[in-house]
Amino acid sequence: MNLYAKLCRRAEEGRPVRVGLIGSGKFGSMFLSQVRTIPGMHLMGIADLSAERARKALEATGWDADPAMAQSFDDARSSGRTMITEDSEALIKADGLDVVVDATGNPAAGVRHALLAAEHGRHIVMVNVEADVLAGPLLAERFRRAGLVYAMAYGDQPALVCEMVDWARTCGFRVVAAGKGTKYLPEYSCSTPDTVWGHYGITPEDAAKGGMNPQMFNSFIDGTKSAIEMAAIANATGLVAPEDGLSFPPCGVHDLADILKPRAQGGLLEKSGMVEVISSEERDGRHVFGDLRWGVYVTFEAEDEGARGNYARRCFKEYQVATDRSGRYASLYRPSHLIGLELPVSVASAALRNEPTGEPVSFSADVAAVSKRALKAGEMLDGEGGYTVWGKLMPAERSLAFGALPIGLAHGVKLTRDVAAGAVVTWADVAIEDSQAVRIRREMESAFDRP
Repeated sequence: MNLYAKLCRRAEEGRPVRVGLIGSGKFGSMFLSQVRTIPGMHLMGIADLSAERARKALEATGWDADPAMAQSFDDARSSGRTMITEDSEALIKADGLDVVVDATGNPAAGVRHALLAAEHGRHIVMVNVEADVLAGPLLAERFRRAGLVYAMAYGDQPALVCEMVDWARTCGFRVVAAGKGTKYLPEYSCSTPDTVWGHYGITPEDAAKGGMNPQMFNSFIDGTKSAIEMAAIANATGLVAPEDGLSFPPCGVHDLADILKPRAQGGLLEKSGMVEVISSEERDGRHVFGDLRWGVYVTFEAEDEGARGNYARRCFKEYQVATDRSGRYASLYRPSHLIGLELPVSVASAALRNEPTGEPVSFSADVAAVSKRALKAGEMLDGEGGYTVWGKLMPAERSLAFGALPIGLAHGVKLTRDVAAGAVVTWADVAIEDSQAVRIRREMESAFDRP
Protein backbone atom coordinates (compact mmCIF):
# COMPACT_ATOMS: atom_id res chain seq x y z
CA MET A 1 0.00 0.00 0.00
CA ASN A 2 3.00 2.28 -0.41
CA LEU A 3 3.52 2.20 -4.16
CA TYR A 4 2.95 5.93 -4.49
CA ALA A 5 5.59 6.69 -1.84
CA LYS A 6 8.05 4.45 -3.68
CA LEU A 7 7.30 6.21 -6.96
CA CYS A 8 7.86 9.60 -5.33
CA ARG A 9 11.25 8.47 -4.05
CA ARG A 10 12.19 7.29 -7.53
CA ALA A 11 11.18 10.72 -8.88
CA GLU A 12 13.29 12.48 -6.24
CA GLU A 13 16.26 10.28 -7.10
CA GLY A 14 15.87 10.89 -10.84
CA ARG A 15 15.32 7.17 -11.47
CA PRO A 16 11.83 6.89 -12.90
CA VAL A 17 10.27 3.56 -13.81
CA ARG A 18 10.61 3.51 -17.60
CA VAL A 19 7.67 2.01 -19.44
CA GLY A 20 7.14 0.90 -23.03
CA LEU A 21 3.54 0.64 -24.24
CA ILE A 22 2.70 -1.58 -27.21
CA GLY A 23 -0.72 -0.79 -28.65
CA SER A 24 -2.50 2.56 -28.39
CA GLY A 25 -6.12 1.44 -28.61
CA LYS A 26 -8.71 2.03 -25.91
CA PHE A 27 -6.89 0.25 -23.08
CA GLY A 28 -3.56 1.78 -24.03
CA SER A 29 -5.13 5.22 -24.32
CA MET A 30 -6.58 4.94 -20.84
CA PHE A 31 -3.10 4.23 -19.53
CA LEU A 32 -1.73 7.19 -21.49
CA SER A 33 -4.22 9.50 -19.81
CA GLN A 34 -2.81 8.58 -16.39
CA VAL A 35 0.89 7.91 -16.81
CA ARG A 36 1.76 11.52 -17.62
CA THR A 37 0.48 12.59 -14.16
CA ILE A 38 2.35 10.00 -12.09
CA PRO A 39 5.64 10.96 -10.40
CA GLY A 40 8.44 8.47 -10.86
CA MET A 41 6.94 6.87 -13.97
CA HIS A 42 8.22 7.71 -17.46
CA LEU A 43 6.56 6.60 -20.67
CA MET A 44 9.74 6.02 -22.61
CA GLY A 45 8.10 4.77 -25.80
CA ILE A 46 4.95 3.74 -27.62
CA ALA A 47 4.94 1.10 -30.33
CA ASP A 48 1.94 0.83 -32.62
CA LEU A 49 1.45 -0.52 -36.13
CA SER A 50 0.47 3.07 -36.99
CA ALA A 51 2.65 5.87 -35.62
CA GLU A 52 -0.10 8.31 -36.53
CA ARG A 53 -2.61 6.41 -34.43
CA ALA A 54 -0.22 6.54 -31.47
CA ARG A 55 0.22 10.28 -31.92
CA LYS A 56 -3.54 10.80 -32.04
CA ALA A 57 -3.93 8.70 -28.88
CA LEU A 58 -1.49 10.97 -27.09
CA GLU A 59 -3.31 14.09 -28.21
CA ALA A 60 -6.70 12.62 -27.28
CA THR A 61 -5.48 11.87 -23.76
CA GLY A 62 -4.13 15.32 -22.96
CA TRP A 63 -0.54 15.20 -24.15
CA ASP A 64 1.07 18.11 -25.98
CA ALA A 65 2.40 15.63 -28.48
CA ASP A 66 5.06 17.57 -30.41
CA PRO A 67 7.11 18.91 -27.46
CA ALA A 68 6.77 15.55 -25.71
CA MET A 69 8.19 13.50 -28.58
CA ALA A 70 11.75 12.21 -28.60
CA GLN A 71 13.82 11.62 -31.72
CA SER A 72 15.40 8.39 -30.48
CA PHE A 73 15.22 6.00 -27.54
CA ASP A 74 18.47 7.42 -26.17
CA ASP A 75 16.90 10.88 -26.31
CA ALA A 76 13.75 9.57 -24.62
CA ARG A 77 15.74 7.95 -21.82
CA SER A 78 17.84 11.01 -21.06
CA SER A 79 15.25 13.75 -21.63
CA GLY A 80 12.11 12.23 -20.17
CA ARG A 81 10.29 12.53 -23.50
CA THR A 82 8.51 9.75 -25.38
CA MET A 83 9.55 7.96 -28.55
CA ILE A 84 6.88 6.80 -31.02
CA THR A 85 7.76 3.81 -33.19
CA GLU A 86 6.11 1.19 -35.36
CA ASP A 87 8.80 -1.33 -34.33
CA SER A 88 7.77 -3.08 -31.11
CA GLU A 89 10.97 -5.13 -31.00
CA ALA A 90 13.08 -1.97 -31.04
CA LEU A 91 11.08 -0.61 -28.12
CA ILE A 92 11.52 -3.77 -26.07
CA LYS A 93 15.26 -3.76 -26.74
CA ALA A 94 15.73 -0.07 -25.90
CA ASP A 95 18.35 0.55 -23.20
CA GLY A 96 16.93 1.52 -19.85
CA LEU A 97 13.42 0.15 -20.34
CA ASP A 98 12.00 -1.47 -17.18
CA VAL A 99 8.47 -2.62 -18.01
CA VAL A 100 6.73 -3.61 -21.24
CA VAL A 101 2.94 -3.27 -21.45
CA ASP A 102 1.33 -5.37 -24.19
CA ALA A 103 -2.08 -3.88 -24.98
CA THR A 104 -2.42 -5.27 -28.50
CA GLY A 105 -5.15 -7.88 -27.99
CA ASN A 106 -3.43 -10.08 -30.59
CA PRO A 107 -2.48 -13.50 -29.14
CA ALA A 108 0.45 -14.16 -31.47
CA ALA A 109 1.82 -10.65 -30.95
CA GLY A 110 1.50 -11.02 -27.20
CA VAL A 111 3.48 -14.27 -27.22
CA ARG A 112 6.19 -12.66 -29.34
CA HIS A 113 6.44 -9.58 -27.13
CA ALA A 114 6.57 -11.65 -23.96
CA LEU A 115 9.41 -13.82 -25.25
CA LEU A 116 11.36 -10.74 -26.34
CA ALA A 117 10.77 -9.04 -22.99
CA ALA A 118 12.03 -12.08 -21.08
CA GLU A 119 15.06 -12.33 -23.36
CA HIS A 120 16.00 -8.68 -22.77
CA GLY A 121 15.33 -8.53 -19.04
CA ARG A 122 12.09 -6.56 -19.02
CA HIS A 123 9.06 -7.14 -16.82
CA ILE A 124 5.82 -7.46 -18.74
CA VAL A 125 2.25 -6.44 -17.94
CA MET A 126 0.04 -8.59 -20.15
CA VAL A 127 -3.10 -6.61 -20.88
CA ASN A 128 -3.46 -9.06 -23.75
CA VAL A 129 -5.56 -11.66 -21.94
CA GLU A 130 -5.97 -13.58 -25.22
CA ALA A 131 -2.23 -14.28 -25.24
CA ASP A 132 -2.29 -15.04 -21.53
CA VAL A 133 -4.90 -17.77 -21.98
CA LEU A 134 -3.20 -19.13 -25.08
CA ALA A 135 0.20 -19.65 -23.44
CA GLY A 136 0.42 -17.64 -20.20
CA PRO A 137 1.29 -20.51 -17.82
CA LEU A 138 4.36 -21.37 -19.88
CA LEU A 139 5.37 -17.73 -20.45
CA ALA A 140 5.00 -16.82 -16.77
CA GLU A 141 7.23 -19.71 -15.76
CA ARG A 142 9.96 -18.42 -18.08
CA PHE A 143 9.73 -14.98 -16.45
CA ARG A 144 9.92 -16.46 -12.97
CA ARG A 145 13.04 -18.43 -13.88
CA ALA A 146 14.60 -15.22 -15.21
CA GLY A 147 13.79 -13.32 -12.02
CA LEU A 148 11.30 -11.15 -13.88
CA VAL A 149 7.62 -10.34 -13.44
CA TYR A 150 4.87 -11.48 -15.77
CA ALA A 151 1.72 -9.69 -14.56
CA MET A 152 -1.94 -9.57 -15.34
CA ALA A 153 -3.22 -6.04 -15.87
CA TYR A 154 -4.66 -4.34 -12.81
CA GLY A 155 -7.89 -2.54 -13.66
CA ASP A 156 -8.99 -5.31 -15.97
CA GLN A 157 -11.40 -7.74 -14.30
CA PRO A 158 -9.16 -10.84 -14.08
CA ALA A 159 -6.49 -9.10 -11.99
CA LEU A 160 -9.11 -7.50 -9.77
CA VAL A 161 -10.72 -10.89 -9.16
CA CYS A 162 -7.31 -12.39 -8.37
CA GLU A 163 -6.81 -9.63 -5.80
CA MET A 164 -10.13 -10.48 -4.15
CA VAL A 165 -9.29 -14.17 -4.09
CA ASP A 166 -5.92 -13.41 -2.53
CA TRP A 167 -7.60 -11.16 0.04
CA ALA A 168 -10.05 -13.88 1.05
CA ARG A 169 -7.41 -16.57 1.36
CA THR A 170 -5.05 -14.29 3.27
CA CYS A 171 -7.89 -13.62 5.73
CA GLY A 172 -8.28 -17.37 6.25
CA PHE A 173 -11.48 -17.79 4.26
CA ARG A 174 -12.21 -20.59 1.79
CA VAL A 175 -12.97 -19.19 -1.67
CA VAL A 176 -16.18 -20.72 -2.97
CA ALA A 177 -16.54 -18.82 -6.24
CA ALA A 178 -15.11 -15.80 -8.01
CA GLY A 179 -15.80 -14.01 -11.24
CA LYS A 180 -17.51 -11.05 -12.81
CA GLY A 181 -20.80 -9.81 -14.19
CA THR A 182 -21.81 -9.26 -17.80
CA LYS A 183 -24.86 -9.00 -20.05
CA TYR A 184 -25.70 -12.47 -21.36
CA LEU A 185 -28.54 -14.61 -22.68
CA PRO A 186 -28.04 -18.15 -24.08
CA GLU A 187 -28.91 -17.10 -27.64
CA TYR A 188 -25.99 -14.66 -27.63
CA SER A 189 -23.52 -17.51 -28.26
CA CYS A 190 -24.55 -17.51 -31.93
CA SER A 191 -24.30 -13.73 -32.31
CA THR A 192 -22.23 -12.41 -35.21
CA PRO A 193 -20.86 -8.97 -36.12
CA ASP A 194 -24.05 -8.52 -38.17
CA THR A 195 -26.39 -9.05 -35.22
CA VAL A 196 -24.34 -7.69 -32.33
CA TRP A 197 -25.65 -4.14 -32.19
CA GLY A 198 -29.22 -5.30 -31.67
CA HIS A 199 -28.13 -7.02 -28.46
CA TYR A 200 -26.61 -3.75 -27.25
CA GLY A 201 -29.69 -1.76 -28.23
CA ILE A 202 -27.88 0.56 -30.64
CA THR A 203 -27.95 0.96 -34.41
CA PRO A 204 -25.07 -0.04 -36.70
CA GLU A 205 -24.89 3.59 -37.83
CA ASP A 206 -24.41 4.90 -34.28
CA ALA A 207 -21.83 2.19 -33.59
CA ALA A 208 -19.90 3.20 -36.71
CA LYS A 209 -19.97 6.85 -35.68
CA GLY A 210 -18.49 5.86 -32.34
CA GLY A 211 -15.70 3.87 -33.96
CA MET A 212 -16.93 0.66 -32.33
CA ASN A 213 -15.49 -2.56 -33.75
CA PRO A 214 -18.37 -5.05 -34.25
CA GLN A 215 -16.17 -8.16 -33.97
CA MET A 216 -14.56 -6.97 -30.76
CA PHE A 217 -17.91 -6.06 -29.20
CA ASN A 218 -19.36 -9.34 -30.39
CA SER A 219 -16.73 -11.23 -28.40
CA PHE A 220 -18.11 -9.51 -25.30
CA ILE A 221 -21.70 -10.48 -26.06
CA ASP A 222 -21.23 -14.06 -27.34
CA GLY A 223 -19.48 -15.21 -24.17
CA THR A 224 -15.99 -15.56 -25.60
CA LYS A 225 -14.41 -12.70 -23.69
CA SER A 226 -15.99 -13.92 -20.46
CA ALA A 227 -14.59 -17.41 -21.06
CA ILE A 228 -11.12 -16.00 -21.74
CA GLU A 229 -11.17 -13.88 -18.59
CA MET A 230 -12.40 -16.74 -16.40
CA ALA A 231 -9.70 -19.03 -17.80
CA ALA A 232 -7.10 -16.42 -16.88
CA ILE A 233 -8.48 -16.23 -13.34
CA ALA A 234 -8.56 -20.02 -12.97
CA ASN A 235 -4.98 -20.35 -14.17
CA ALA A 236 -3.84 -17.65 -11.75
CA THR A 237 -5.71 -18.86 -8.67
CA GLY A 238 -6.19 -22.61 -9.02
CA LEU A 239 -9.95 -22.19 -9.08
CA VAL A 240 -11.77 -24.66 -11.33
CA ALA A 241 -13.65 -24.12 -14.58
CA PRO A 242 -17.18 -25.59 -14.83
CA GLU A 243 -17.09 -28.95 -16.57
CA ASP A 244 -19.48 -27.88 -19.34
CA GLY A 245 -18.64 -24.20 -19.55
CA LEU A 246 -19.99 -21.05 -17.98
CA SER A 247 -23.69 -21.04 -17.12
CA PHE A 248 -24.10 -17.25 -16.70
CA PRO A 249 -26.79 -17.44 -13.99
CA PRO A 250 -28.86 -14.26 -13.55
CA CYS A 251 -27.82 -12.80 -10.22
CA GLY A 252 -27.78 -9.49 -8.41
CA VAL A 253 -25.31 -8.48 -5.73
CA HIS A 254 -27.82 -9.25 -2.96
CA ASP A 255 -28.00 -12.91 -4.09
CA LEU A 256 -24.31 -13.63 -4.69
CA ALA A 257 -23.80 -15.78 -1.59
CA ASP A 258 -27.08 -17.67 -2.12
CA ILE A 259 -26.47 -18.51 -5.79
CA LEU A 260 -22.67 -18.77 -6.03
CA LYS A 261 -22.31 -21.71 -3.65
CA PRO A 262 -22.40 -25.50 -4.22
CA ARG A 263 -25.57 -27.23 -5.36
CA ALA A 264 -25.38 -29.45 -2.30
CA GLN A 265 -25.87 -26.31 -0.23
CA GLY A 266 -28.70 -24.91 -2.35
CA GLY A 267 -26.62 -22.95 -4.86
CA LEU A 268 -25.82 -23.45 -8.54
CA LEU A 269 -22.14 -24.48 -8.52
CA GLU A 270 -20.96 -27.99 -9.29
CA LYS A 271 -18.70 -27.73 -6.27
CA SER A 272 -16.81 -25.22 -4.17
CA GLY A 273 -13.84 -23.35 -5.63
CA MET A 274 -15.02 -22.40 -9.12
CA VAL A 275 -15.06 -19.46 -11.52
CA GLU A 276 -18.39 -18.27 -12.87
CA VAL A 277 -19.86 -15.25 -14.66
CA ILE A 278 -23.24 -13.86 -13.62
CA SER A 279 -25.67 -12.24 -16.04
CA SER A 280 -27.36 -8.86 -15.68
CA GLU A 281 -30.32 -10.22 -17.69
CA GLU A 282 -33.00 -12.65 -16.55
CA ARG A 283 -33.61 -15.47 -19.01
CA ASP A 284 -36.78 -13.73 -20.20
CA GLY A 285 -34.82 -10.55 -20.93
CA ARG A 286 -35.82 -8.60 -17.83
CA HIS A 287 -33.08 -6.63 -16.13
CA VAL A 288 -31.63 -8.15 -12.96
CA PHE A 289 -32.13 -5.98 -9.88
CA GLY A 290 -28.78 -4.98 -8.36
CA ASP A 291 -26.84 -6.33 -11.34
CA LEU A 292 -23.04 -6.53 -11.39
CA ARG A 293 -22.59 -6.02 -15.13
CA TRP A 294 -19.38 -3.99 -14.80
CA GLY A 295 -18.04 -5.46 -11.58
CA VAL A 296 -16.35 -8.43 -9.94
CA TYR A 297 -17.13 -10.62 -6.93
CA VAL A 298 -15.94 -13.34 -4.61
CA THR A 299 -18.00 -15.66 -2.40
CA PHE A 300 -16.32 -17.31 0.57
CA GLU A 301 -16.84 -19.12 3.85
CA ALA A 302 -14.92 -19.53 7.10
CA GLU A 303 -12.39 -22.38 6.81
CA ASP A 304 -13.18 -23.97 10.19
CA GLU A 305 -16.51 -25.81 10.47
CA GLY A 306 -16.30 -25.95 14.28
CA ALA A 307 -16.54 -23.28 16.97
CA ARG A 308 -14.11 -20.94 15.26
CA GLY A 309 -16.04 -21.11 12.01
CA ASN A 310 -19.23 -20.40 13.91
CA TYR A 311 -17.56 -17.41 15.52
CA ALA A 312 -16.58 -16.01 12.10
CA ARG A 313 -20.14 -16.48 10.88
CA ARG A 314 -21.40 -14.63 13.92
CA CYS A 315 -19.03 -11.79 13.01
CA PHE A 316 -20.45 -11.78 9.49
CA LYS A 317 -23.86 -11.09 11.00
CA GLU A 318 -22.66 -8.55 13.54
CA TYR A 319 -20.87 -6.47 10.92
CA GLN A 320 -23.59 -6.73 8.31
CA VAL A 321 -21.59 -8.77 5.79
CA ALA A 322 -23.73 -9.91 2.85
CA THR A 323 -24.38 -13.63 3.39
CA ASP A 324 -26.68 -16.38 2.20
CA ARG A 325 -29.74 -17.29 4.27
CA SER A 326 -27.73 -19.69 6.42
CA GLY A 327 -25.08 -17.12 7.28
CA ARG A 328 -22.39 -19.60 6.25
CA TYR A 329 -21.49 -18.16 2.84
CA ALA A 330 -20.52 -14.52 2.42
CA SER A 331 -19.76 -12.28 -0.54
CA LEU A 332 -17.75 -9.23 -1.39
CA TYR A 333 -18.01 -7.35 -4.66
CA ARG A 334 -16.70 -4.34 -6.49
CA PRO A 335 -19.36 -2.68 -8.66
CA SER A 336 -17.09 -1.30 -11.39
CA HIS A 337 -13.57 -1.40 -12.78
CA LEU A 338 -11.54 1.39 -14.35
CA ILE A 339 -9.67 -0.75 -16.88
CA GLY A 340 -6.56 1.04 -18.23
CA LEU A 341 -6.89 3.92 -15.79
CA GLU A 342 -5.74 1.52 -13.06
CA LEU A 343 -2.94 -0.08 -15.07
CA PRO A 344 -0.15 1.99 -13.40
CA VAL A 345 -0.62 -0.20 -10.31
CA SER A 346 0.68 -3.21 -12.27
CA VAL A 347 3.61 -1.26 -13.69
CA ALA A 348 4.65 0.07 -10.29
CA SER A 349 4.20 -3.28 -8.54
CA ALA A 350 6.38 -5.07 -11.10
CA ALA A 351 9.17 -2.51 -11.10
CA LEU A 352 9.22 -1.53 -7.42
CA ARG A 353 8.12 -4.68 -5.61
CA ASN A 354 9.01 -7.33 -8.15
CA GLU A 355 5.47 -8.64 -7.64
CA PRO A 356 2.77 -9.33 -10.24
CA THR A 357 -0.82 -8.19 -9.90
CA GLY A 358 -1.90 -11.73 -10.69
CA GLU A 359 0.01 -14.29 -12.77
CA PRO A 360 -0.78 -17.73 -14.22
CA VAL A 361 0.64 -20.48 -12.01
CA SER A 362 -1.03 -23.52 -13.56
CA PHE A 363 -2.84 -24.69 -16.68
CA SER A 364 -6.19 -25.21 -14.97
CA ALA A 365 -8.59 -23.89 -17.61
CA ASP A 366 -8.70 -23.36 -21.36
CA VAL A 367 -10.95 -21.76 -23.98
CA ALA A 368 -11.83 -23.96 -26.94
CA ALA A 369 -13.19 -22.84 -30.30
CA VAL A 370 -16.80 -24.02 -30.79
CA SER A 371 -18.72 -23.69 -34.07
CA LYS A 372 -21.56 -21.16 -34.20
CA ARG A 373 -23.18 -23.02 -37.10
CA ALA A 374 -22.51 -26.02 -39.29
CA LEU A 375 -19.14 -25.36 -40.94
CA LYS A 376 -17.87 -26.87 -44.17
CA ALA A 377 -14.41 -28.09 -45.13
CA GLY A 378 -12.56 -25.27 -46.86
CA GLU A 379 -14.12 -22.48 -44.77
CA MET A 380 -11.83 -20.07 -42.96
CA LEU A 381 -12.26 -19.55 -39.23
CA ASP A 382 -12.42 -15.90 -38.25
CA GLY A 383 -11.66 -16.15 -34.55
CA GLU A 384 -12.89 -14.37 -31.45
CA GLY A 385 -16.14 -12.47 -31.95
CA GLY A 386 -16.53 -13.52 -35.57
CA TYR A 387 -19.05 -15.41 -37.69
CA THR A 388 -17.74 -18.95 -37.33
CA VAL A 389 -16.72 -19.78 -33.75
CA TRP A 390 -17.10 -18.70 -30.13
CA GLY A 391 -14.90 -19.51 -27.17
CA LYS A 392 -16.07 -22.02 -24.54
CA LEU A 393 -14.45 -22.29 -21.12
CA MET A 394 -13.54 -25.79 -20.00
CA PRO A 395 -11.09 -27.52 -17.65
CA ALA A 396 -7.69 -27.77 -19.31
CA GLU A 397 -7.61 -31.55 -19.00
CA ARG A 398 -10.90 -31.77 -20.90
CA SER A 399 -9.61 -29.43 -23.60
CA LEU A 400 -6.50 -31.55 -24.02
CA ALA A 401 -8.59 -34.73 -24.15
CA PHE A 402 -10.70 -33.19 -26.94
CA GLY A 403 -7.61 -32.01 -28.80
CA ALA A 404 -9.45 -28.68 -28.84
CA LEU A 405 -8.23 -25.83 -30.98
CA PRO A 406 -7.69 -22.85 -28.65
CA ILE A 407 -9.74 -19.81 -29.54
CA GLY A 408 -6.54 -17.75 -29.72
CA LEU A 409 -5.42 -19.73 -32.79
CA ALA A 410 -8.82 -19.99 -34.50
CA HIS A 411 -8.32 -17.01 -36.81
CA GLY A 412 -7.29 -17.24 -40.44
CA VAL A 413 -7.09 -21.04 -40.46
CA LYS A 414 -8.86 -23.34 -42.93
CA LEU A 415 -11.08 -26.25 -42.01
CA THR A 416 -10.05 -29.56 -43.55
CA ARG A 417 -13.33 -31.28 -42.72
CA ASP A 418 -16.93 -30.44 -41.82
CA VAL A 419 -17.75 -29.44 -38.25
CA ALA A 420 -21.27 -29.74 -36.87
CA ALA A 421 -23.00 -26.77 -35.27
CA GLY A 422 -22.09 -26.49 -31.60
CA ALA A 423 -19.13 -28.87 -31.88
CA VAL A 424 -15.67 -28.26 -30.47
CA VAL A 425 -13.22 -27.53 -33.28
CA THR A 426 -10.07 -29.62 -32.90
CA TRP A 427 -6.50 -29.39 -34.10
CA ALA A 428 -7.33 -32.28 -36.45
CA ASP A 429 -10.11 -30.24 -38.08
CA VAL A 430 -7.84 -27.51 -39.42
CA ALA A 431 -4.79 -26.89 -41.53
CA ILE A 432 -2.69 -24.56 -39.43
CA GLU A 433 0.67 -23.16 -40.44
CA ASP A 434 3.68 -23.41 -38.19
CA SER A 435 4.33 -20.22 -36.22
CA GLN A 436 5.92 -19.09 -33.01
CA ALA A 437 2.52 -18.92 -31.29
CA VAL A 438 1.61 -22.44 -32.44
CA ARG A 439 4.95 -23.84 -31.24
CA ILE A 440 4.70 -22.16 -27.84
CA ARG A 441 1.12 -23.36 -27.39
CA ARG A 442 2.07 -26.91 -28.33
CA GLU A 443 5.01 -26.74 -25.93
CA MET A 444 2.67 -25.66 -23.14
CA GLU A 445 0.20 -28.43 -23.90
CA SER A 446 3.02 -30.96 -23.78
CA ALA A 447 4.46 -29.54 -20.57
CA PHE A 448 1.14 -29.61 -18.71
CA ASP A 449 -0.38 -32.76 -20.22
CA ARG A 450 0.84 -35.07 -17.47
CA PRO A 451 -0.91 -37.66 -15.28
